[in-house]
Amino acid sequence: MWYQKTIQLRPRPRGFHLITGEIEQQIPELAQINIGLAHLFIQHTSASLTLNENADPTVRRDMEAHFNQAAPERAPYYQHTYEGDDDMPAHIKASTLGSSVSIPISHGRFALGTWQGIYLGEHRDQGGSRRIVITLQGE
Repeated sequence: MWYQKTIQLRPRPRGFHLITGEIEQQIPELAQINIGLAHLFIQHTSASLTLNENADPTVRRDMEAHFNQAAPERAPYYQHTYEGDDDMPAHIKASTLGSSVSIPISHGRFALGTWQGIYLGEHRDQGGSRRIVITLQGE
């Protein structure tokens, strides 16, 4: 079985956000797959997807603090500046973290580790809603 759907995430402020539950709510088809693979792809160049800690919110805050240091706003060498101070750093963060994740499916659920969750990295101050294309394959 192959299935593909584009979902819309609600707008979020800049930072790292745990979105596992929001994704699961929008793809009830997941429950039909006993064994398979889910591929999630974000259709934006200033936001990212990654897997990380799902329990302690300080991890998400520390991730934001780290990436703000690694890709600072208003660096004097940026040439792409006409979309705002947060835009070029957002592109760097999105490229560093990536635009997709693949997750195994077991018995109708994401086969994530005990402490793993899906993160949206929102790298703009006001990124708006984000679209994710989800492709499921399995039986």
